[in-house]
Amino acid sequence: MKKKNIFIAFFAAASLLTISCAENKLSPDSVIAAPNVEKNAFDLWLDYNFLKPYNIDFHYRYDLNESDMTEMTIPADYDASIIYAHLVQYLCVDTYNEVAGVDFTKAYFPKMFFLIGEWEYDNNGNIKLGTAEGGKKIMLSGVNLLPGKFAQYSGSSLREQLSNYYIKTIHHEFTHILNQTKGYPESFKEITPAAYMADSWSDSDSKYRQRGFISKYSQKEDREDFAELLSEYITHNETWWQGQLSSAGSEGQKLILAKFSIVRSYMSSSWGIDVDELRDIVNRRFDDVVDGRVNLTDLSI
Repeated sequence: MKKKNIFIAFFAAASLLTISCAENKLSPDSVIAAPNVEKNAFDLWLDYNFLKPYNIDFHYRYDLNESDMTEMTIPADYDASIIYAHLVQYLCVDTYNEVAGVDFTKAYFPKMFFLIGEWEYDNNGNIKLGTAEGGKKIMLSGVNLLPGKFAQYSGSSLREQLSNYYIKTIHHEFTHILNQTKGYPESFKEITPAAYMADSWSDSDSKYRQRGFISKYSQKEDREDFAELLSEYITHNETWWQGQLSSAGSEGQKLILAKFSIVRSYMSSSWGIDVDELRDIVNRRFDDVVDGRVNLTDLSI
């Protein structure tokens, strides 16, 4: 009798399972849906100026998956993002359009910009201004501090702030993308092979230039050295450049010029870009921004 009850219970359970499986077929429609965000005036401006002509996603809304999970990050402010987007367009995208053509920009400029509000900091106190990932994405930090730069500085001081903390970063990271697409000669890293160090750049400015580096960060590794040389050169004028070389001493100047000769040749032979022409365009456009000839908040299309 007990055995019979067990069999009855088993077949009942099996029948329920069969019925349950039959009644709960999987739906072909996903239950995971992207949030439906109504586009505002800035979104429409970004579509018109970045997405449609260049397939560039200018990502200013905070997305944890796009951020650096190892860092404490905060969202970028809406108004600050508008200013930064205009700077990227006028000082970077339009610059490469002018020097190399729209097809070059469409083909090689990164397909995503992701903005975060504050700087990221390394454990040695250095500020991480931006990163380039896989030749497709550039993450830019410190966005929320940008309006304060315009409020606090003007003229050459404003230009230096914008260059050092924002625009040079984009040109630096874009150089990485170009290098990832077409590598530079191995001879570059052989000019100062033993002088690279991953951390602790505590010497004065003149000391690192005397060792053959244009900036402290150049000392990290050869790829950063290459990107710093190009980005520093094109975001400053000839007077600044000669001042850096003069403070490097004869040996440091010799090393910096040897490296820069490779940078110049690489940009010309690999990309058809004259670095002096590129510098002239960047400097002219910087003057337009600093002198107030560019509206950095206009969202008309």
